[in-house]
Amino acid sequence: MTTGERKYPVGFIGIGKMGYPMASRIAAQGYPLHVYDISAAALAVICSQTDARAEKTPADIGRNCEAVILMLPDSAVVKKVLFGGSGALTAHLLPGSVVIDMSSSDPSVTREIGPRLKQAGADFIDAPVSGGVKRAIDGSLAIMAGGDGAVIARVKPLLSAMGKSIIETGMLGSGHAMKALNNYVSAAGLLAACEALKVGVDFGIAPDKIIAVLNASTGKNNSTENKLMQYIVSRLFNSGFSLGLMRKDINIATDLAKTTGSRTLLGEVLLKSWKDAEKKLGAAADHTAIFQMLDSE
Repeated sequence: MTTGERKYPVGFIGIGKMGYPMASRIAAQGYPLHVYDISAAALAVICSQTDARAEKTPADIGRNCEAVILMLPDSAVVKKVLFGGSGALTAHLLPGSVVIDMSSSDPSVTREIGPRLKQAGADFIDAPVSGGVKRAIDGSLAIMAGGDGAVIARVKPLLSAMGKSIIETGMLGSGHAMKALNNYVSAAGLLAACEALKVGVDFGIAPDKIIAVLNASTGKNNSTENKLMQYIVSRLFNSGFSLGLMRKDINIATDLAKTTGSRTLLGEVLLKSWKDAEKKLGAAADHTAIFQMLDSE
C-alpha cells in the first residue's frame, strides 16, 4: 500500500445502518470496493446501488484489499471476523495492508489485537465514528483515530470520504476509548434532557417551549438540539442508534474508569438507568426511546 490519493482496493465488513452509507461514500469516491456481511440481503442492496463486489468470506476481503474497514457491533464480533476459523480475515491479509476498526469496540481488546495483526504483516488502527446515520449519509462524521500517526496518514484520504473531522487521539485504542467516553457524555445529556422534558410537560409547559428555552440557554446539548423534537416529541424514536449499543458504550466507559482508577460520580447511576431501559424496552429499541421508560412511570 502506498501513500497519497491512489484509489486502492478497499474491503468493508459490516453493511448495517451505519456501514451501508459509509461504504457507499467510499465507492462514490472511486475506490474499488469489496464488501462482506452475514446478511445476503444487505450485500444485494449495496451491490445494486454501487459498483461494490460482494465477497463470500472475510478471507476473500483480505486477499483482494489493501485497506479493510470493520464496522461491527462489538469487540467479540471483531475478533471472530479477524481470527475465527479458516474463513477469517487475518491469515489472508495482504502484506502491508491496513485494518481499520471503525466499530464501537473495547479499547483493551483493541490493544490486544494490534500485535497479532503486526505479526501477520498488517497495520491496525482504531477509528470509530460519531454522528449517526444522517452524518454517515452526508459524509460529515467525526472520526476518532488511534494508532501510529504514519499509518493514519496513509489512510486519511479514505477516512475523509466518510468524515469531516478526523481527530488523532493518540495510541492504539484511544479512538475506541474516546468513542465510549463521548457516548457516555451523550447518554447523560440525553437522559437529563428527557427528564427535563417530562417534568416540564407534567408541570404544564408545552414541549416546544421547553426545548426552545433549553436551546437558547445553558442547558443546550446535542440531544436538545437534534433529538428531543425530532425523535421524542414526534414519537418516532428512529434515530438509527440502538439502546443496546448505547448501554454497551456506557459499560465500556465505566469499565475504563475502573481500569484507570478514575472516580466517576455519575457513572454507575447512568449505567443502571440504561440497563433498566434496555431490560424494559429491549436492546433493539432506539436509544431515544429511553424517554418511554420515563413516560410510563
